[in-house]
Amino acid sequence: MGKLTLYGIDGSPPVRSVLLTLNALGVEFEYKIVNLMAGDHLKPEYLKINPLHTVPTLDDDGFYINDSHAINSYLVSKYGKDDSLYPKDLQKRAIVDQRLHYDSSVLSSTGRGLSAPLREGKTEIPKARFDALEEVYKTLDYFLESNDFLAGQNLTIADFHVIAVLSTTLFFRDVDATKYPKLADWIQRIKKLPYYEEANGSRMSQVAAFIKSKKYTIV
Repeated sequence: MGKLTLYGIDGSPPVRSVLLTLNALGVEFEYKIVNLMAGDHLKPEYLKINPLHTVPTLDDDGFYINDSHAINSYLVSKYGKDDSLYPKDLQKRAIVDQRLHYDSSVLSSTGRGLSAPLREGKTEIPKARFDALEEVYKTLDYFLESNDFLAGQNLTIADFHVIAVLSTTLFFRDVDATKYPKLADWIQRIKKLPYYEEANGSRMSQVAAFIKSKKYTIV
């Protein structure tokens, strides 16, 4: 096995999704912090391995890959003892892929829409963005209608991507268990994973402090 190095920052949901995958696989890796505030992602040495200047970036013994969705599917395909986290069966994989695309196209943008005004120093968040979050919760609850996990009866990388984002959105609006019981149960199920706290839960302190420090209004 080659040397694995993950470049990222704890505040990034995509980075935490990769940390969840790495911990689930039980592979050894080095974690290098990319200080975005200090401009580490714009330095020539980082642009050489990631021209998009984003996080995360994975270095697998000299092979560099960007985008958390690509990284996680690669990690399972190469290092998984089996394919349960990213199935080889085409129909099962298609469902996982659909959830991953939902994460990248809808869920992540919804989460960014809530936090962006605060990062920009604003004190108002449009109500429409909270309405969009409610639609996300409704959709995720539907995905879980007859399944224990988002893409079926088995845990997959789709669950890692979604919980990483929800860990942030929950600071804005919790999941109402009376309206979305399946989603509420799923969140608790994921939080019981033996590596959850190390890979995701314990890394939320700065995000939580930032959001809680902001006095915003919904307009």
